Amino acid sequence: MASLLEILDPQQNASFVDRYIDYPVDLSQTFFITTANNLGGISAALLDRLEIIRFGSYSDEEKIVIAKDYLLKKVIKNAGLREDQLRFADDVWPLVVRPLGFDAGVRQLERTLSELARKVALQIVQGVTRRGSNNQGKF
Repeated sequence: MASLLEILDPQQNASFVDRYIDYPVDLSQTFFITTANNLGGISAALLDRLEIIRFGSYSDEEKIVIAKDYLLKKVIKNAGLREDQLRFADDVWPLVVRPLGFDAGVRQLERTLSELARKVALQIVQGVTRRGSNNQGKF
């Protein structure tokens, strides 16, 4: 926080010295963007120098689209599966998106999908689900 305060202080940022490369940098015309899930740990002095922009969370319908179009392909690849080895019925997606409660982003959704993909991969390796069968990994 002390570094951010120094950087964002208009009296100091024109002569800021980067301690990593030990080189002075003029930050007076610099625009900084940062993110935070929680503002509770940020000091009042730093909050005074920030412009807070709040973003709403994804709706469940938006999360389903993100999961179907982007996340599922990624977790299937990471689990070493083929796309035909893990599928979800349309009525299952709401249960996958919100298994334990509300989560504003998609990180937990990706973890949930990854866990399910690993379970399917384990079933295939253990012979519980046969490779090439029509019912493998179908939820």
